Amino acid sequence: MATTTQTPPSLRPSPATRAITRIVLIAAAVLFLAPVYWLIVSSTKSNPDLISSNGLLFAGNNIVENYTALMSWTQGNFWRWVGNSMLYSTVAGVLGTLVSVSAGYALAKFRMPGKAGIQLAILGGLLMPIALLTVPLYIFFNGLGLTNTIWAVIIPSCVSPFGVFLGRMFVDAGVPDELLEASRLDGSGEVRTFFTLVLRLLAPAMVTIFLFIFVATWNNFLLPLMMLNSAELKPVTLGLYGMMSYFSPQYGAVLQGALLSVIPLVVLFFVLQRYWQSGLTAGAVKG
Repeated sequence: MATTTQTPPSLRPSPATRAITRIVLIAAAVLFLAPVYWLIVSSTKSNPDLISSNGLLFAGNNIVENYTALMSWTQGNFWRWVGNSMLYSTVAGVLGTLVSVSAGYALAKFRMPGKAGIQLAILGGLLMPIALLTVPLYIFFNGLGLTNTIWAVIIPSCVSPFGVFLGRMFVDAGVPDELLEASRLDGSGEVRTFFTLVLRLLAPAMVTIFLFIFVATWNNFLLPLMMLNSAELKPVTLGLYGMMSYFSPQYGAVLQGALLSVIPLVVLFFVLQRYWQSGLTAGAVKG
């Protein structure tokens, strides 16, 4: 019969600590969910209702009208823009995760000349605002003839200094040197060891890096604005911005588009939630 492990009384939090913890968690939940609730309410309103009614209460029902206006203004391209965002974010997330883990593994487990300089460059990349790199990236990709293509958005999004930083941290914590040495003694090459052993150990941790790159690419606005001219290639962030710049827009329609555009992100987080949580303790080794 299985026994239930209980926390020793000396380690149990006091009633006051539990109460404070619950209050803080409830306050944090309200803080993060309140904007989503406001977005849901506002996406059902017309322009007059948005001005005259309480922002937290429903007023009328203009869901159909707002959706019709959204499709009309975007000329039926809204869901194409959502699909573009999914494509850019998914490809950049997969490739960026592989690049980040590979670079982190190399920095953590191999000796190489200039290693300290590379690490400083990565830390410098964490501190540098992405807006400073947009114009140089545009000049570079324009010289290659890749502007107004999907690669002008995907390739820069694959390179994530924070992803490399996380990759190295996860490798340091979750890939023991003894296991790598045992694999090499068994005759496994470096490439085979990395793809058959290291990636399996880091699978939950890779979900964290993937989600970070996916969300960063999905929310990216300045890079697509500089790189893309074709309406068919726009991500949803850039498409909704164009709707807001229109003279006297129907704000309820714009807000409905914003609400619909975050649904894929919510679904993705729910699907990958258990892998993301397990990544916090992935590769823990007692030693």
